[in-house]
Amino acid sequence: MTQTPSGSAASPGGAAPTMPAVMPAVPPQSGPGGAPAAPRHPSTGSRLPAPPPPEAPRRTAFAEGAVRLREAATTEPGRLRIIGAVLATLVVAFGAVTAWQMTDRAAAADAVLTSSQPLTSDAADIYRSLADANTAASSGFLAGGQETAASRDRYEKDIRTAAAKLVNAAANSDPGSSSAATIAELNRLLPEYKGLVERARTYNRQGYPVGGAYLRYANEKMQQEMLPAAEDLYQKENQRLQADYADATPYPWAAIALGTVALAALAWTQRRTYLRTHRVLNHGLVAATAASTVVLLWLVAGHSLARSGLNHSYDHGVRSLNVLHDARIASLKARGNENLTLVSRGAETKKVGDETYDAYDHDFERDMAALDKGLTRAGELADDSSGEKPVTAAVSNMTEWKKRHGAARDQDEKGNYQEALDLVIGGRGATGECFDGVDSSLAAALAHEKAEFAEAAGGGRDALKGLPEGAAGLAVLGAAGAVLGIGRRLSEYR
Repeated sequence: MTQTPSGSAASPGGAAPTMPAVMPAVPPQSGPGGAPAAPRHPSTGSRLPAPPPPEAPRRTAFAEGAVRLREAATTEPGRLRIIGAVLATLVVAFGAVTAWQMTDRAAAADAVLTSSQPLTSDAADIYRSLADANTAASSGFLAGGQETAASRDRYEKDIRTAAAKLVNAAANSDPGSSSAATIAELNRLLPEYKGLVERARTYNRQGYPVGGAYLRYANEKMQQEMLPAAEDLYQKENQRLQADYADATPYPWAAIALGTVALAALAWTQRRTYLRTHRVLNHGLVAATAASTVVLLWLVAGHSLARSGLNHSYDHGVRSLNVLHDARIASLKARGNENLTLVSRGAETKKVGDETYDAYDHDFERDMAALDKGLTRAGELADDSSGEKPVTAAVSNMTEWKKRHGAARDQDEKGNYQEALDLVIGGRGATGECFDGVDSSLAAALAHEKAEFAEAAGGGRDALKGLPEGAAGLAVLGAAGAVLGIGRRLSEYR
């Protein structure tokens, strides 16, 4: 009997095919509605919970606020709250800007009156005192051993005045500023100059010619170091005065614009209230409008008055003072150079073109031309008889001074030194008499212009008194009125 071999192929149409060793992967089953079924646990086969849906992105605080604002604006109470907040903000901003701008302008106006202009005058007085001391020293030197007590006292008085004005200027200057440095330099040079003058006097009394050299050296220190420093101080203080005027006079356009906007918003709100409620007045809004109107009118009127007063003080005070100071400086320079013409006796010369001149006499002519120009300008700026009279007197003395100086130069050039000396430092009929007349007339004119300046600048400063504080207080009242007025309307919705 024949056996079938093991491992042979199945007979055709015989046994079922064997199962494969690895089961094919079951495709994922769809859940209800075609959605993917939740995954199953690999060991237990139970379904895992579905992952939570992703959270929507969080809105920023600004976006959240905008949404709430839009939602509030869809209701009348929400609109009223927004209107009240805007009105209160506008009125408070108007008051704050008004107080800020008026505080700055009031401080600048006060500085014009009490600080920068007085310091400018002090700087001019320092220059005048130094130049006059130099003139008195040269006059005393020319008198030789017969120096008068009046000449000596004048010199000492000028030195004391210059020292006192320097102390005052140092106390009022800003630490570390260029003005403070200039004042320190003048304080250093003043004792050096005084020592040179004393040496010149000592040698002059003993009859030594070296006294003249010491006096010329003292004059050189004064003319080339001290007077330029004093003039620089004067110019710096004058620039400070101009800056204070520039800070005090501009119109406060920001405050005026805010006030106009605040009043327009209040008027619109009251009209809106009337159209919706047919009520003519809302007491809170009327109070806010009245307070804002008072602040705006006070601002415009007060600043206009202050501006007018300050401009008047500049046009009829500061401009005249500057011209008169310059004229006085020119007269002092001229007198000093006139004296030094006789002290040097031709030792110092200056060549102009092909001509050679005495250096000090050439400078005298230049200074007299500046004095003439300054007095002409001062006469044009004088706006009343009290201001014109001293200027006219100064012109008369200047004219006579020129005549006497010409006569003195003629005598000096002819070799008549003593006659020339008498025409310069003598008593009646000398050029010194004319110089004193010019100086005293200019001093009177300066006193008159200072009084006019103080009156006009004081009026301008006083026009701003109380404005910053009043504007701030009224703004707070106006904002409170606006809030209360809107609150009254909101109470109708409760």
